Amino acid sequence: MAQKASRIAGSSGAFVAAVVVVLLWAMMGPYFDYSDTWQLVINTGTTILTFLMIFLVQNTQNRDAKAMQLKLDELIRAGKSSRNQLLDLEDLSDTEMERLHEQFQKMREKASRFQGGG
Repeated sequence: MAQKASRIAGSSGAFVAAVVVVLLWAMMGPYFDYSDTWQLVINTGTTILTFLMIFLVQNTQNRDAKAMQLKLDELIRAGKSSRNQLLDLEDLSDTEMERLHEQFQKMREKASRFQGGG
């Protein structure tokens, strides 16, 4: 359900619908004498939609991150010289991740010195 909702919410049709709603609301201003109720309608509507969109965006980001992780895991697994302990990198502690980061930084520096000195 969240996947379908995110596709709909991210479509150009949804954007056009939102613009139409805002324009209709704005045009109704003089009819309602720009009353507090008139303002409350748009404020309440946007608050509810924003609240729901936060969860929709988070769901989409979680799915994208998981898909990316699975693709990277497959690439690591397929490489003959790859370090398979990197497959579950997202489960490491911050300290372990920092240690790996430092290792890769040293490898980059060594490769840079090798290329620059050759």
